Amino acid sequence: MKQPQRKIYTGPTLFSYGFRPFFLAAMAFGLIIIPLWIAVYLGHLELNSVFPPLDWHIHEMLFGYAGAVISGFLFTAIPNWTGRMPIRGWPLMLLLGIWVVGRLAMAGILDFGPLLVMVTDCAFLAAICLMIATEVIAGRNWRNLKVVIPVFLFLCANIVFHTEVIVQGGADLGRRLGIAVVVFLITLIGGRIIPSFTRNWLVKTTPGPLPIPFNRFDAICLLSGAASLIGWVALPDAQIIGGLLITTAALHVLRLSRWQGVRTFASPLLLILHVAYAFVPIGLFALGIGASPAGLHLLGIGAIVGMTIAVMVRATLGHTGRPLQIGNSVIWAFALLMIAAILRSFADTLQIFGLTGLNISAGLWAIGFSIVLMRIGPMLWSKRVKQRTPNKQP
Repeated sequence: MKQPQRKIYTGPTLFSYGFRPFFLAAMAFGLIIIPLWIAVYLGHLELNSVFPPLDWHIHEMLFGYAGAVISGFLFTAIPNWTGRMPIRGWPLMLLLGIWVVGRLAMAGILDFGPLLVMVTDCAFLAAICLMIATEVIAGRNWRNLKVVIPVFLFLCANIVFHTEVIVQGGADLGRRLGIAVVVFLITLIGGRIIPSFTRNWLVKTTPGPLPIPFNRFDAICLLSGAASLIGWVALPDAQIIGGLLITTAALHVLRLSRWQGVRTFASPLLLILHVAYAFVPIGLFALGIGASPAGLHLLGIGAIVGMTIAVMVRATLGHTGRPLQIGNSVIWAFALLMIAAILRSFADTLQIFGLTGLNISAGLWAIGFSIVLMRIGPMLWSKRVKQRTPNKQP
């Protein structure tokens, strides 16, 4: 039977593939959101948000920034899983519009009540869940249908977050649940792509030991991670949970050591993936010993922002036909963001040349995101470079 001819996409390049609009939105939002938060935190700006300032800050980093990156990644990976054409054109425009309206509602720029803000904001992740399920089912790629589960849990965390703010005036459980879901996604997806990308590069360039393929030890790490994160969400101050978090951190250090990251210094694009993942056990250990503020920022900036930047850069290069190589400016940008993670973890006690750790880390953040946006942004709205063959890696 003759296959139907695929239509050639003729719309705006920015909406030709899922990673383009959402990675660009995440980078631009990342650049804006922290300076805006610092202005709010220092009392120079007052938001009209229905959320308390701290809850707004945490929510937007999780469900605004990270939500956009996760969506861009999934809409890029799913066509490889299903063999179907990528979602493009007006559906992407609509989804981006829903995301933007959610951010405006959360900031109080749209004068919505708490319930309408909740519906507006949660509509984005609900639409993502529906579209992912539809694509996977249409492609009969049943084994990847399970990817809907963490995204649905992320949506549930968002609903809990909003509900807590409406009912009790501030979030608690929703904060931890949102962080836990994203950190677990990093251990799940990172545990697949980091050793795979590293193996592929080492086989081609550097003979020697290779990353150990996914096996029972990785499964134990994931189970331990899920158990410790669930325990932390439910009972963050319990001593037994602290011990479990420390144990999980040790397991993930061993897991990371099996991926031959020490052999990737000649490939900064690979190295930054290993460095970002290293913040997972560091952050879990900090939570385990009771250093919650430090642990949250090590996970939030080091692991989540570090991994999302590394993935966005790599996916953008590969899917726009460019060599998988990054210049010194992007390396410096990543380094500044990782330094910002460390400084923010000690912001309450650190002061350098009269500047607090908070101010310094915010400045480094702004510089880092500015560089990434200037270097990677034009690739996202420009047409694909034709010299390379398509890169199938998400």
